[in-house]
This record gives sequence, C-alpha cells and structure tokens, in this order.
Amino acid sequence: MRQGLVAIFPQLDALCDAIESLKHDKVETFTVYTPAPRHEIEHALKPPMSPVRRFTLIGGLLGVTFGYWAAIWTSEYWPLVVGGKAIASWIPYTIIGFEVMVLVGALSTVAAMFINSRIPKITMTVGFDPRFTNGDYGIFVQAAPERLRDLEAKLRQHGAVEVRGES
Repeated sequence: MRQGLVAIFPQLDALCDAIESLKHDKVETFTVYTPAPRHEIEHALKPPMSPVRRFTLIGGLLGVTFGYWAAIWTSEYWPLVVGGKAIASWIPYTIIGFEVMVLVGALSTVAAMFINSRIPKITMTVGFDPRFTNGDYGIFVQAAPERLRDLEAKLRQHGAVEVRGES
C-alpha cells in the first residue's frame, strides 16, 4: 500500500524549488506531473541517461550485420558469375546493410521507448489530479507515515496551494 502526499503548484518556479528541496532532503520516491514538458523541471530532477540509445545502437549493429549477411547469403546461394568478379563484394551490399540498419535501429528505438515508459499503463496512476492537465503542476511524494507531516510543511513552504494525503 503506497502512502504519500499530492501537492499542487500553480507556478513552475515553486515546483522546481520544491523538487530541489526534496532532493536535498534525500526523498527519492516522488512523481512530478506537468501539463507540458519543461526543461526547468528536467534540470531540477537531473534524471539519469536514457537507456533507449543503447537499444538503438544494438539494433543498428544487428541490422547492418543482418543486411550484409542476407545480401552475401543470397549471392552465395544463387551465384551470378559475371566476368570473373567476386560473388560476394561488400561495396554494393553497403546500401542494403545501411537500409536494414536504419530499419532495425528505428524499430528497436520505438520498442525501447514503449518498454521504458511502461506503455500501456493498465492501472490508474496514484496521485494524479485532472488539474495537472489544465496548467497546474504537481508532485506525488511517497513516504513513510511518520514523515508525511514534515513533507507537507515543506511543500506548503515552497508554494503548494493544496497538499492532500493519498494512498
């Protein structure tokens, strides 16, 4: 059972100050809700690097390998010997390798975005308020019951217009 607080902020600066204060107090488990992506929130959160780029790299490398392999295998299986030229030459197969690299890299990027963002989300998000889609900002802070009073005071001190308990 998750227990925590939902704080609603009308101003972006107040939200960023509250995030930095929570990070300073070593509160690790909180979720920020915003009506639109803002770089100020990202600077305050300091999120880790996304693992999506690794999926893209691995997908691209697998794609170029498969593209070259498929072209060479096809040439070896159905050889067209013309003028004593090599059956498997890497220069004409670079185009096929590049195209398959782009295809598999793009598909693995999309798959990684879905996996890392946990889409589709089956359950309702705890702490969400419809006002977060209309212009207000919010934080859901998950904490032990004995810390909730201190966190509520801290969130109100930083400009929260409403703080309520959520479970």
